[in-house]
Amino acid sequence: MFENLTGRLNEVFDNLRRRGKLSEADVDAAMREVRLALLEADVNYGVVKDFVSRVRERAVGYEVSKALNPGQQVVKIVNEELITTLGEPERLNLTGPRPRALMLIGLQGSGKTTITGKIARHLRSQGERVLMVAADPYRPAAVTQLETLGEQLDVPVFFEPDVAPPRLAEHAIDHARKGGFSVVILDTAGRSQLDDELMQELRNIKESVKPVEVLLVTDAMIGQEAVNIANGFREVIPLTGLILTKLDGDARGGAAISIRSVTGVPIKFLGTGESMDALEVYDPTRLSSRILGMGDLLGLIERAESAYDEQSAREQAERLMAGEFTLQDFSDQLSQLKKMGPLGQLLDMMPGGMKQMSQQISPQDAEHQLKKTEAIIHSMTLDERRRPEVLNASRRRRIATGSGTRVQDVNRLMKQFREAKKLFKMINKSGKRGIPRMFG
Repeated sequence: MFENLTGRLNEVFDNLRRRGKLSEADVDAAMREVRLALLEADVNYGVVKDFVSRVRERAVGYEVSKALNPGQQVVKIVNEELITTLGEPERLNLTGPRPRALMLIGLQGSGKTTITGKIARHLRSQGERVLMVAADPYRPAAVTQLETLGEQLDVPVFFEPDVAPPRLAEHAIDHARKGGFSVVILDTAGRSQLDDELMQELRNIKESVKPVEVLLVTDAMIGQEAVNIANGFREVIPLTGLILTKLDGDARGGAAISIRSVTGVPIKFLGTGESMDALEVYDPTRLSSRILGMGDLLGLIERAESAYDEQSAREQAERLMAGEFTLQDFSDQLSQLKKMGPLGQLLDMMPGGMKQMSQQISPQDAEHQLKKTEAIIHSMTLDERRRPEVLNASRRRRIATGSGTRVQDVNRLMKQFREAKKLFKMINKSGKRGIPRMFG
């Protein structure tokens, strides 16, 4: 979502870094470019004006004029002020007597039902007993969709047909209390903030269950309209938090930067994809790093930790360094890599230099190559994966036919595998002295 903005800002920063000393005119020229980049990204005009003013005031001051590297100091200031604009992070309020109710509201199509499942998965991983409530009797298949997610996640779903949502919510809380559930997530019907009847229904639900959180789910791809929607809901029902969905889309991303500053409502979560694990706890520091092209290594590490088994990873690393790494190990690593999410998202989380290296091949080409590699390995027998030296010409033809690839593809994979084993054997034998050789 932030690709165009990141590119524009990095052009400005590269120009600043090349200058040994910054004049006030240099700063003004850079701030004009930053202002244009933010406005083109659909950031609220008032937010842009205030942000640029704060950055300029600091950039022409003492901390930059006396800095050893003025260009880098300006980048640091931009990062700090962007974090300020994105607002302080706030966690879900799960205090008070059980069960604690979370009420999700928003327009139809904003992704409330999917987010309900994602939050349920997130809270269950933290040890909570979660009950999802289908409180949307109006949208066709809304209940079925939530029940399907419940089966997928092994999280129970409460629903009563022909019962008004406020009464249904009351019954759900009573059911959760008797069943020992700690959190109840209410998936309410999508509506326009101009629909008085449905907005009154939201008020009635809130009065009947007294939720600890009222979370507005809004689509980040609709730009500044997301800010208007948040303000519209906030005037009718008090909001405790925001959830921005579809941050993996290709919109300009201005809503994510503007919405906290304009509405004053904290962002609690970011939806970054369709899968149930594509939910991030909002962290302005990490989001700012991504916007400025600095990557998000912490987020990358967290994804790796959730996907990799520590003991298995340690054993594989030891075999790799000893040159005993097999194609079966490689297949296991590919499976774990896929659990971390789409390659495009992983590349976006890399810092600038690493990301530039990765851009030699597009995420789509990389995904295609991984699928091809996986198909080749899966077409081998277990013995062939563990002892690839047995792969003669006839076996390679069979593998190519079974994987829908060419014999040349199989040969190329085996050559790369042999070279990798040689490389790590060399590093292991020579210790740290082998690492420089790895880079020529």
